Amino acid sequence: MYILKKKSIILFDGVCNLCNTSVNFVIKHDTKKQFLFASLQSDAAKELLLQYGIKNLEMKSIILIHNHKIYTKSTAIFLISKYLSKGLKFCYIGIVIPKFIRDAIYDFIGKHRYKWFGKKQKCMLPTEELKNRFIQ
Repeated sequence: MYILKKKSIILFDGVCNLCNTSVNFVIKHDTKKQFLFASLQSDAAKELLLQYGIKNLEMKSIILIHNHKIYTKSTAIFLISKYLSKGLKFCYIGIVIPKFIRDAIYDFIGKHRYKWFGKKQKCMLPTEELKNRFIQ
């Protein structure tokens, strides 16, 4: 089992351009380095999810493991924003929007993300300076 060391883990679709851009955005604004990352395609992500009883993994949602709980879709997005720098924390207020509305918007974007933003052939590889932020 991975020791989370008071860090939250973001699992993301490693071939999705929108997802990779979002991860880079989080890295830039995570000044306290609270988040670790793994692509959903990785063995590390599969092992982590098995620890939480998730066996059938679909690449349709970002997953946040925070305080030993799993959060997905829009809830994960808003919780992540709560821990980012500067004014981005205020995005968390979006959590008051009913979940069924937030997730419907999330699902719509998710359904079209490859068409709108493209897809990579392989998962992104972190730079040398960011390797310690990625679980492999």
